[in-house]
Amino acid sequence: MFRRDVQNLADVLNLCLRRNGLETPLLQHRLVDAWDRVVGPGVVAYTGEKFIKNQTLMVKIKNPALRQDLSMMKQRLITRLNGEVGSMIITDIKFY
Repeated sequence: MFRRDVQNLADVLNLCLRRNGLETPLLQHRLVDAWDRVVGPGVVAYTGEKFIKNQTLMVKIKNPALRQDLSMMKQRLITRLNGEVGSMIITDIKFY
């Protein structure tokens, strides 16, 4: 009788993504999608485009007063967004 090396499917998929260089882009996409859940519908109404460049989340905010309020909450937002994806994806947020 032979012994099989049984592995969890999630572990195999994560290993495959990591080997092919797809893990980071996938996590970045999940983090950008998490913005709406983290900040809520009130902020989402004033949010424009969002993207990640050099570990910095770039977010367009259409209201200057809201932009200033979010700037003061930057560190808390970084922590919550990284927590949503379970990995350290961003180190800064720039509001424009």
